[in-house]
Amino acid sequence: MYIPKHYQEHDVEKIKQFIDTHPFATIVSNNQNHKPLATHLPLLIQPDTSRFIITGHFAKGNEQWKSLDDNEEVLLIFQGPHAYISSTWYSDEDVPTWDYQSVQLYGRPFLLDEDEVKEDLITLLKRFEKKDGARWENMSDDTLKQIHGVVGFRIEITEVYAANKLSQNRTAADYENIIQHLSKENPEIADAMKKESN
Repeated sequence: MYIPKHYQEHDVEKIKQFIDTHPFATIVSNNQNHKPLATHLPLLIQPDTSRFIITGHFAKGNEQWKSLDDNEEVLLIFQGPHAYISSTWYSDEDVPTWDYQSVQLYGRPFLLDEDEVKEDLITLLKRFEKKDGARWENMSDDTLKQIHGVVGFRIEITEVYAANKLSQNRTAADYENIIQHLSKENPEIADAMKKESN
């Protein structure tokens, strides 16, 4: 992933927080014919102090899961807020651009056994359900049988690339003007810019 030096993020804790905030990602792998396959799905960071591990699951009908056995490496893409930046927001004439936040992770894939899939699904429910939402222990046997329709995996991360392109190269006046415009049109990225400037 090409990232100019002044847009690179190296703080692993910030990167993990970004992933936790934007968990809906794309996993890319190659099938046996070297054709790239991609699936959009929610992914979780596993709390492990010694390694950087991401978990998730495919529907069993999605044949991409079979490619994980054949791939020594897969790519995970997490996309955050993004926005068009008009050159009319600058003090001096210049080209327009696009600001964004994105993380790409490379890692080694492994399939989970049924017990590991169950634990991962329980964690997923706890992470995304509201306090009074669905809980594993409250689900019927018929619902729980659907675990057989998914294939879980973990990715042991080997490379991390994080882009935080938020107009850091602009003057302070331009930066504030961009925030003002984005606050009306795209408040999520405007908030990210405010945090970046602190």
